[in-house]
Amino acid sequence: MSAAERTVGAVWEGGMRCTVDAGGFPLVVDEPPSAGGTGQGPQPTELLLGAIASCFTLAVAHSAAKRDIELRGLRVEATGTYDGPRFSSLRIEVRADAPVGADLERLTTAAARVCYVTNTLRGSPPIEIAVPDA
Repeated sequence: MSAAERTVGAVWEGGMRCTVDAGGFPLVVDEPPSAGGTGQGPQPTELLLGAIASCFTLAVAHSAAKRDIELRGLRVEATGTYDGPRFSSLRIEVRADAPVGADLERLTTAAARVCYVTNTLRGSPPIEIAVPDA
């Protein structure tokens, strides 16, 4: 499998607010007033949790479709325990109306193998910070 790059950009709008362009979809990102923002958008950490929850949701749906398992009422929550400048732990809870029990656990295990976001976080890829015009 060849590597593919994806780029998402952000433009600062003042204060603690910026607009993100993700695949042509604009997202407002802000901090709550208690952190110096205006509360007009989710916090960056909430977007990270949203990326985890949404990717895992799609991974479970993909795993169910691949196995011809009927999936109904799928709900995924991602919770992070914030500890200073990072999350110290992350928890993903998966619920569904069908399947339930061990069948849902098997789908969740399969989803964990194909979820790009959680696999990226588990692998801790190096982060390069560059200032190309400096």
